[in-house]
Amino acid sequence: MNHLGKPFLQIISLLLGLLVLATALVGMIGGVVLISSSGIQLPSLKDYNSETETTIEVTEVKPKYLEDPAGMWMAPDWSKVELEPNAEEIKYGRDLIANTAEYLGPNGKVRKMSNGLNCQNCHLQAGTVPLGNNYSAVASTYPKVRSRSGKSEDIPKRINDCFERSLNGGILESDSREMVAMVAYMNWVGKDVPKGEKPKGVGLYEVPLLDRAADPEKGKSIYINQCQSCHGPEGQGLAKQDGSGFIYPPLWGSNSYNQGAGLFRLSRFAGYVRANMPLGATFENPLISDEEAWDVAAYVNSMERPSKDLSQDWPDISKKPMDHPFGPYSDSFPEVQHKFGPFKPITEAKSKSE
Repeated sequence: MNHLGKPFLQIISLLLGLLVLATALVGMIGGVVLISSSGIQLPSLKDYNSETETTIEVTEVKPKYLEDPAGMWMAPDWSKVELEPNAEEIKYGRDLIANTAEYLGPNGKVRKMSNGLNCQNCHLQAGTVPLGNNYSAVASTYPKVRSRSGKSEDIPKRINDCFERSLNGGILESDSREMVAMVAYMNWVGKDVPKGEKPKGVGLYEVPLLDRAADPEKGKSIYINQCQSCHGPEGQGLAKQDGSGFIYPPLWGSNSYNQGAGLFRLSRFAGYVRANMPLGATFENPLISDEEAWDVAAYVNSMERPSKDLSQDWPDISKKPMDHPFGPYSDSFPEVQHKFGPFKPITEAKSKSE
């Protein structure tokens, strides 16, 4: 009898399980009948597909990028630079751009002629980042007449402008080894851009204009929250221990760019930080808003920095940009408005006069 006990118990367990399942089904059917008899209308699959019924609204998540990445300029493949006949010049040029202070800074091993910043502090990753003030259009657009000087400028002249303004230093001879190398590197970076063209992603992001003036006080709060962890509470950056330059560059003070630099214009600084700052931001994943970019630019550029004689700049004052912070101007707007805005009235007045 013992050998029959186990199968018997299994049969009993199976029958009890079927009984529980049947009871549950009867309960469900009874519930549906009860609800139907009470007049409550149950939704059908058709109801969920009906245009007249309320459905769950799916909010489209828009991408954060500032410009569509499709078709964005990309720098040539650095791993193939050895194939170039002047590969050594190109490599030296890139090293000079990335580590300018080491070679040409206050303690430079080639020459002592600049403030300790590197070219790539303004031209990110040696001028190869989309909307990071890159060199993509240098080879394709130079030589050209620049409104700031009113003259035709070649690449060496443009490089020396940066040395005199952004690096607050001296100039290099056009035939010096360093100048030849930097020109070679910039020509290589833009080698695939057709002559006369500017690719998508060149230069800096154009931040939409505000309806108000940029506010240095608001910018100070943004600086404290977003910038001072790298650039310091006094904006003096973080110097290397060996005195060869900076890990994080100073944003004002004696070692920063002077008043003639491009970043001293609010639109340029705002465009730079909007797409590239704080550390980790890109045009595909910006970390601050348009308003924050304008305000922090106003704060940084309201701080003391080296001056420069700009009396020869903009011989045709009608060509001065809206945010050139020094008069005279061809319009009646005050100097403070040309520095901080609002800029819309300036641009609207200029468009009407043209």
